[in-house]
Amino acid sequence: MDPLFQQTHKQVHEIQSCMGRLETADKQSVHIENEIQASIDQIFSRLERLEILSSKEPPNKRQNARLRVDQLKYDVQHLQTALRNFQHRRHAREQQERQREELLSRTFTTNDSDTTIPMDESLQFNSSLQKVHNGMDDLILDGHNILDGLRTQRLTLKVGSLLGDREKASCFSLIQQFSNCVYILITCPQIVIF
Repeated sequence: MDPLFQQTHKQVHEIQSCMGRLETADKQSVHIENEIQASIDQIFSRLERLEILSSKEPPNKRQNARLRVDQLKYDVQHLQTALRNFQHRRHAREQQERQREELLSRTFTTNDSDTTIPMDESLQFNSSLQKVHNGMDDLILDGHNILDGLRTQRLTLKVGSLLGDREKASCFSLIQQFSNCVYILITCPQIVIF
């Protein structure tokens, strides 16, 4: 058991030194990663053999042998995790480089004439409120015009009933329309009369 343990322990230290080289290697990192992964797989198979051998040790040495094998297994698992983390960082770095190259090689063009910008809900809600507001303004104006029409009719009827003559009532209606025109001319000085 001791020679196998020493050999495995030596291989773990070699992998640790390879991990240091892996950080500085650039293009060859995949080759080094594959070597490290193969060594780790070999160490795991040796660890299985060491576990079997440690269980066959005499009782007074068994606990110490298992403890040494467990420590070695723990170290190898950390190496495996470190390798995976390095591979993940390398993949992320390569992905960023590909995206950077893609952006640099892309030729940008203007937008098509059919480009539409989707309106969000708040803008649609605002335009709906504007339509309702304009509709209410129109409704109030129509009501005002109707009330003015009713007042004019009331005055026409009152004058007609007081005078008893329809012609005089229609004459009064013309006078009323003339006074409305004068009122408009007074309130709107921009209007020019020719």
